[in-house]
Amino acid sequence: MENHTNVVIVYPHPDDESFGGAGAIRKFRQADIPVTYLCGTLGEMGRNMGIPPFANRETLPKIRKQELEDAARYLDINYELLGFRDKTIEFEPLEEVASRVKEKLEDIQPSLVITHYPGHGVHPDHDALAAATIEAVRLMERDNRPTVWAAAITKDFEKVLGEPDIVIPLGEHFDEKLQAIMQHKSQAEGMLKKLEQTPEDDKEYIEGLKKRLGTERFFTWEFKD
Repeated sequence: MENHTNVVIVYPHPDDESFGGAGAIRKFRQADIPVTYLCGTLGEMGRNMGIPPFANRETLPKIRKQELEDAARYLDINYELLGFRDKTIEFEPLEEVASRVKEKLEDIQPSLVITHYPGHGVHPDHDALAAATIEAVRLMERDNRPTVWAAAITKDFEKVLGEPDIVIPLGEHFDEKLQAIMQHKSQAEGMLKKLEQTPEDDKEYIEGLKKRLGTERFFTWEFKD
């Protein structure tokens, strides 16, 4: 990780950076490596409006943008919005999305780009933005291409892809990831309320969270050309 000089994360929603990358972000920021999150949408079509609901379709985008700002501050990273509409990236022309991402990458000049693994991102926005991000890097001059780490999050991805070559365990720092997730109150409050209500002697729920979220794994993407 110390070989990298600048990192860009490209995911589609506010909260993806915390759920999927807080551990990696912590490692890079500990090494004083700058991290920028390119967030594809404001997640304005998200179903969660808080528990009890404190948002509606009109107010949710503003709330999620503020949550993203809060999470970025907590994680000590920069963020930029790509300006796509939630749940529609899959319908955008791949070349147009790739062009927008490529422009940002060429401006930031990262040594590493982190995104989802196309086809293994669960959500269509994850897969579409990941495919466009990898295409954006492919279109860059070969000598200037950053390394790409791709996160597969489908349940059976190991059976299809094998074991990831990048593994980042959070260990005792798992609570820091939870704090990052907590910045996205509208999306995570239900999970976190359950966490708060769990008795200290009942570790099953906490251990389940650690099993799902306590290790971040990535594949190094291999370009054919």
